Amino acid sequence: MPEISPQSSPVICFGLNGKVAIVTGGAQGIGEACARRFARERAKVVILDVDDGRGGSLATELGAQYMHCDVGDKLDVDAAVARTLKMHGHIDVLVNNAGIFRAADFLDVTEEDFDEVLRVNLKGSFLMGQAVARAMARESRGAIVNMSSVNGVLAIPTIASYNVSKGGINQLTRAMALALADKGIRVNAVAPGTIATALAEKAVLTSDEARKRIMSRTPMRRLGLPEEIADVVAWLASDAASYVTGEIVTVDGGRMALNYTVPV
Repeated sequence: MPEISPQSSPVICFGLNGKVAIVTGGAQGIGEACARRFARERAKVVILDVDDGRGGSLATELGAQYMHCDVGDKLDVDAAVARTLKMHGHIDVLVNNAGIFRAADFLDVTEEDFDEVLRVNLKGSFLMGQAVARAMARESRGAIVNMSSVNGVLAIPTIASYNVSKGGINQLTRAMALALADKGIRVNAVAPGTIATALAEKAVLTSDEARKRIMSRTPMRRLGLPEEIADVVAWLASDAASYVTGEIVTVDGGRMALNYTVPV
């Protein structure tokens, strides 16, 4: 059965005009979609990435700012936050999207690869979240959206470190939300299913058979689009979600609710 495309819908705005929004890992994939979503609402977008070519080109296209930043390096993180504050005076939104994976059979996972995935995915979200939250706390307002995954709950045996990092993101989100609630800062996470990105192609969509397995356990029978994740991120970042904090919002076409497979 062919994949079903989402129906077109009218553009929904969440009142993000003028908001200062940092998007980590913003040069491609879901991060790029988030940067485009915020720019569409005329937010002041700051793209952080280590891919200077793509990041710089996207920033130029969107009228955004680009900064090289390795989120697992505290000096880089502190410098990027300081530079953003110097340019804009405050930060309204942080999207902790930067992430990597290292695929290997469990018995072959190296210590170096395991450490690197957690350094970027989990430690990076902690470092960025802490640095930005300190600035937000001075204004008594702000919204942080962490990028989790259905693999924070479900597991794929060949990406063990990625599974661990996303499970950690879920708990980091809850801990941050509780710690920062009295400072006017909301913290939530988005947990995508399989989204049509280059990362997914390398991680789980590695063959026609693998693709059919994904579709067989996705009730909506299609991959998600990066723009669909960006819409949820924009909602969580906005005042439309003013009473939402500590939540992991799953966006997976129904996979987490499924206890059987569907014909493809």
